[in-house]
Amino acid sequence: MLEISPNLSIPDEEIRLEFVRSSGPGGQNVNKVATAVQLRFDAANSPSLAEDVRERLLKLGGARVTSEGVILIEAKQYRTQEQNRADAMLRLQELIQKALVRPKIRRATRPGVAASAARVFAKKRRGAIKKVRQYNPEEWE
Repeated sequence: MLEISPNLSIPDEEIRLEFVRSSGPGGQNVNKVATAVQLRFDAANSPSLAEDVRERLLKLGGARVTSEGVILIEAKQYRTQEQNRADAMLRLQELIQKALVRPKIRRATRPGVAASAARVFAKKRRGAIKKVRQYNPEEWE
């Protein structure tokens, strides 16, 4: 059971772990021992997730989400299966926790009267500076 929050947990039956050979450090065991972990979580069909959380999770997953809606997390940073398994589970947990956060709705606002007046005043002052710089041939004769 993967605890995400106090009111959301993912049963182990929904998470599939597969161990494969890993590239990178490992010494003599690198070509013999399958230490890398491929974690698969079918987010599109998970009964544990609410619909809005599912949509945000699939969007946050990005390239890790397959066309069927399965999240694929590959962990091969460590030299042991246990550490890589824990790393993959932690990464899935963090991803789901990010998806639980409902984004703040942006409400369109308009600038206040004072802000508009200040903007116009600044534009007029800038225009006056440019007006002084203009070359007028009649003034030079």
